[in-house]
Amino acid sequence: MPQASPHAAIILQDVTRLPENDASERLHLVTNEGPILCRHHPAEGERAVLWVFGAGGGLGGPAGGLYTRLGTRLRQESVTSLELDYRRAGYLQDCVLDVLVGLAYLESLGKSRIVLVGHSFGGAVVINAGAISEAVTAVAALSSQTAGTEAVGRLSPKPVIFMHGEQDEILPPSCSRDLHTRAGEPKELVLYPGCLHGLDQCREALDRDLTRWLHGVLA
Repeated sequence: MPQASPHAAIILQDVTRLPENDASERLHLVTNEGPILCRHHPAEGERAVLWVFGAGGGLGGPAGGLYTRLGTRLRQESVTSLELDYRRAGYLQDCVLDVLVGLAYLESLGKSRIVLVGHSFGGAVVINAGAISEAVTAVAALSSQTAGTEAVGRLSPKPVIFMHGEQDEILPPSCSRDLHTRAGEPKELVLYPGCLHGLDQCREALDRDLTRWLHGVLA
C-alpha cells in the first residue's frame, strides 16, 4: 500500500483494524476518497467471499444477518469473508469502485479465488464488479434489481447464481428470471415460494443453497 484499484481513480492508502470478537475484526479501508467500513473474517488460504448489501448499505446482509452467519461458518473451512459497506450507498458507480478496493485488499492478502455476493441493489454492484475483476471467480445476486445490470452477459464463463423470493414485495422475481435469461453459462436460478425481499422467510433454505453453491465454486 498505497494500492490502486483497477479501472478506478481511487487508491487504498491504509487499513485500520479494530478487533470485534475471536472470529472477526472491523476494518477501515482508508482511500483517497474516504474510508470504507468492513467486517473481516480472516482465514488462511486463497479463497474468499466479498459480501455487499442493498441501496441503504450496511453490514450483516439479509435473512437475519446472512453474511455474518455464513462468514463465521466459512472461516472454519479456510474461506475468508469481507463484509463491505459503501462510502456512498445507492450510487452504483461509487459502490462498484468500493468493491474493487475490497478486492484489491483481498488480493494483497494472497486471495486469488474470490466470490462476490450482493443483495438487491448490491446485485447490480457485484455483477458490474465481477465483470471487471479477474480475481472474481463467481457471482451471486440475491433479490437483485435489473437496473444497471447490462454487464451480466459478460460474466460468463464465471458461474453466477440468482436467488429470489417469489413473493418479493420490492423487486419481483421476474427480475432474477430476466437476469438468468441474459446471463451466460454456467448459471443457476433458485426461487423461494412465500419468501419476501429480505429473504427472512426462507432463511434455512437460503443458507443451505448458498452454502452448497459456494462450496462448488470455491472447490
